[in-house]
Amino acid sequence: MSETSIEVSHLTKRFGSFVAVDDVTFNVRAGEIFGFLGPNGAGKSTVIRMLCGLLDPTSGGARVAGYDVAREPDLVKANIGYMSQRFSLYEDLTIEQNLDFFAGIYQIPRRNIAARKAHVIQVADLKGMESRRPRELPGGLRQRLALATAILHEPRIVFLDEPTGGVDPISRRNFWDLIYRLSDEGVTVFVTTHFLDEAEHCNTIGFLYFARLIAFGSPKELKVSTMKNAILEVETTKPADALTILGGEKDWIGETSMFGTNIHISVPDPDEGGRRARSLLESNGIGVARVERIEPSLEDIFIYLIEEENRRR
Repeated sequence: MSETSIEVSHLTKRFGSFVAVDDVTFNVRAGEIFGFLGPNGAGKSTVIRMLCGLLDPTSGGARVAGYDVAREPDLVKANIGYMSQRFSLYEDLTIEQNLDFFAGIYQIPRRNIAARKAHVIQVADLKGMESRRPRELPGGLRQRLALATAILHEPRIVFLDEPTGGVDPISRRNFWDLIYRLSDEGVTVFVTTHFLDEAEHCNTIGFLYFARLIAFGSPKELKVSTMKNAILEVETTKPADALTILGGEKDWIGETSMFGTNIHISVPDPDEGGRRARSLLESNGIGVARVERIEPSLEDIFIYLIEEENRRR
């Protein structure tokens, strides 16, 4: 995984006075799973469109599979697979007919088509369903079919835009098994997701916020290097009331957030912070079952980063 598969250098895109992507730089290693995160409107899709050779940068540049996205867009497209957020296959064609159509689009040699179709059908676990139409399939199978068409031509890099949106947890897990398999085979997987539990399984993560890349690294690196404060998890009898009370203590508590029925707070000193949190809640008639220090989650990290960015604005 030492070879660089995607190189992004000071990539910028403006639409008139609006800056959609602002001086973004990062590299993705060959064969890794790269998670690209950020809220809606942060600029993720614009970055992907530029990396796929569909949109010219305003300034800066990128190389994908060794090719310049601005000067060699056709070569970029020939070496990547792309799965859009919205299902984009032909609903009136069968699974096999869709694969035949895309085999033609990708100009796969006729002698190789049968083997490639058999391989992606096996990878996506669609054996025996070749005569079914996409509109007849549940969401999880539709997503696997979309991935099968995206890897039909053996691309070196696959871009997956919100691939598990709208599917059930079991289908999400099965889809990620396919992603791991692609990575094991040396394919670079560039995936955008809103599910932070999925991001935990990426080799590297980039977090885009208001067009800027504000975090980059492995999940472990981000947890170790990002947070200045300790994270405490607080379990109480009245979590909603407790969140309001703790959220008002701006002088000694940093970020506060709800995780299920528990509360996460960031504090400079975990021992003192734990005592103060317990005392404050109990003095307000709220029972405290537990206050303990935990490893920050990615959600803790991103809440912290967003708060820091907002304070700078």
